[in-house]
Amino acid sequence: MVKSKKQIDVPRIGEGARGEEGHLGYLLRQATHAHRQRLEHALADIGVTVPQFSVLTMLNAYPGISNADVARLSLLTPQTVCVIVANLERAKAVARQPHAVHGRILQLGLTEAGRRLLRGCRERVAAVERALLVGVSKSEEGVIRAWLVRAALEPEGGNAR
Repeated sequence: MVKSKKQIDVPRIGEGARGEEGHLGYLLRQATHAHRQRLEHALADIGVTVPQFSVLTMLNAYPGISNADVARLSLLTPQTVCVIVANLERAKAVARQPHAVHGRILQLGLTEAGRRLLRGCRERVAAVERALLVGVSKSEEGVIRAWLVRAALEPEGGNAR
């Protein structure tokens, strides 16, 4: 007969190592995971994934950029961006055109349908972000934003992109 092992109660978010005393890296990952789930839920009804939203956002902010630049800015692999761009192109949300000087480089841009899709995404994402900031003052929000940017920068001498 096999003895049953004592089951350990896993702490809920906010308790034990999953609370304010936990490692910063873990807490960042935990918060990122929760935020992504909220975004996925908010975008699901219009059939857009979080990586697709990121690509649409970068193409809107930097029209004419290449797949490689979109990958770097969106924090996605080049392979993932290729698949996303192909799917968005099939959906008529993205168009490619050859670079005026460098013929092999294809520049990406949003179509009117892509801009409409992005507007719908932004409304949903803005609601998620407003909920995230409930109870946070403007000055606290500024501190959080500045800290997150500093946390993403590489140490001195690095080449953060």
